[in-house]
Amino acid sequence: MKRRMAVVSNSGASADGRSQWSAGRRLAVSLPIFIVMVGLLVSISNLTTVPWDNNPTGQTIETLTSDTAVTFAADETKGVSADTAGNAALDQAGTYEVSKRAVVLEVARDGTLVGSPHEVAVDENGDVSQQTPDNSTDTGSGTGDSDGVTQHITVLIREPVGAQGKHPGMVFLHGAGYGTAYNSFGDVAETLASAGFVTAVPDKPVWNTSDVTRDYPASARAYDAVVGLLRDSGNVDADKVGLYATSESSWIAQYVVDSDRRIAFQVLLSPMVFTPRQSLGFFVSQDFALVGANEGYQSIVRRVFNSDAALVGLHNFDLDLPETTAYRVPTLVAYGSKDVMTAQVEGAKRILTKAHEAGNWDVTIRSYPIANHVLRLGDESQSGTQFADDYLKDLTAWASGTALGLQQTSERVAGSTIYQSIAVPDELRPRTAMTAYGLILHVDTVLLLVITAVMWLVALGRRVRWRWGGRSRGASGRRSGNDPLGFTHGFGNALVTLSITTLATLLLFGAGLAQVILAVMRLDWGAAPDEEPGMIWWSWPVIQVVCTVVVWAWSRVFARLIEVAVDRGILAWPPRAGAIRSVVSGSKPVLASTRFARVLFWLTFAAMLHVLFVFAFWGLFIY
Repeated sequence: MKRRMAVVSNSGASADGRSQWSAGRRLAVSLPIFIVMVGLLVSISNLTTVPWDNNPTGQTIETLTSDTAVTFAADETKGVSADTAGNAALDQAGTYEVSKRAVVLEVARDGTLVGSPHEVAVDENGDVSQQTPDNSTDTGSGTGDSDGVTQHITVLIREPVGAQGKHPGMVFLHGAGYGTAYNSFGDVAETLASAGFVTAVPDKPVWNTSDVTRDYPASARAYDAVVGLLRDSGNVDADKVGLYATSESSWIAQYVVDSDRRIAFQVLLSPMVFTPRQSLGFFVSQDFALVGANEGYQSIVRRVFNSDAALVGLHNFDLDLPETTAYRVPTLVAYGSKDVMTAQVEGAKRILTKAHEAGNWDVTIRSYPIANHVLRLGDESQSGTQFADDYLKDLTAWASGTALGLQQTSERVAGSTIYQSIAVPDELRPRTAMTAYGLILHVDTVLLLVITAVMWLVALGRRVRWRWGGRSRGASGRRSGNDPLGFTHGFGNALVTLSITTLATLLLFGAGLAQVILAVMRLDWGAAPDEEPGMIWWSWPVIQVVCTVVVWAWSRVFARLIEVAVDRGILAWPPRAGAIRSVVSGSKPVLASTRFARVLFWLTFAAMLHVLFVFAFWGLFIY
């Protein structure tokens, strides 16, 4: 009896059952809990941190002249005389009228044709290509139908009217998105055709793939089928068919040039030279910095591009590109000074190195001031944007002179200074353990949030019924006071407050990240970044402060649970007689008098803790 009375006395409870813990004792219990929780979250942030070296920064290549004009020496043996300036007199844009015809191919993913190509009527209403950028993501209408195994690809062929003999050909390879024969490359294809080329713009071969599951080798085989279509045309010189590739399709062009040894030349517009992991990691990291995103948001990029995407069936991050043969043909590389997506300095160096290793010294590089990623002036997201000054003229001259086999007399590297802000992240690699942990964490978090939301909807229904009924009873049949769920000692209110705060912080995190992504998209389309970054800067430290406060509040809640448990005799050794039974039955609850409320509390706590773990995974507790 004396022993039991001693335990009650040590619990700190007064005769009326109220806790007599001092503020200092509560702090002494809360502080270690807070330190352990913060330490765990900081450890997760550190364990998921990946190395990232932006050096060297501010790389440049000084061009030999600002004049981007491409000229060739006249060659009477090839029927090319000199113009008034002493250069080769080449066919200019507008020399010929242009006719169009459309051909449909059914192409399997292995590159084989199903049936024979057949001509169809040109859809004049669908030909909006001269009003849209070259890498338009518009899906168009009535073209590119696919059953996942084969795809019907419409090829829009433009031909010079009245030109004699056989002509060089150009096949266009689409950039990102779902461009069609009718909404892509119209102005440049029309220009080249009016200068004597036969051009072919196909629907983008995608089959049943998406932007992140694109089958690049299969796409290369489909484009090569279009090359074969041109070669079989009676008015095309089969040994003078080249490629025009933009951005993403420069990866595909490498496969085409490697497999088809008859490709005569290639034009690479803002080429993605390195693997997708490196190229995308570079441009997203650079753009996050350019728009003024907080370093914390920038750290998200590092984790994303160090992920092992193969775990979820995405195998394009680390393409085995055939670089040794990709640049063996005469190549024109064109950049825009406002392009914020391409590693121009290291890319140009890589192309030159690989071309020279393949024995090709016929590489021409042009950099155009003010132009964006697709060599347009202005916002790429808007239709009708024009090409950079002289680009079409220079392109036509280079393609014509190269197809004729003339000797180039203009400088190989010309235009504005080529600039690159940060280094290509060569250290990127798939981190399987980190990726697996991140996937499990995020899936568990979503499931817990869904289950918790359902539980809270049930709780809301009980509260509504309680209000209408005037009272609520717990599992034992006793009234639960003013809380219809049976929470005691203010735990219900604390749970609601902390849950709302944590979820509000999660929404702020999502909104901040969304703002960064929108700012990057505007930048990529050619818009200037805002002078003041605003939310994309201040939201990160605000989230950090709020999360720290939430962790402290949770530590206080657990300290209060310990306090009540001590008062109830649960934490005494041995436990006070009948203490456990009274807590389980709800007659003297620590947390709540109902089983439902106790399950709701711990489920909600687990969900909110997982949200904090998600924040920690993305580096919130170290940046």
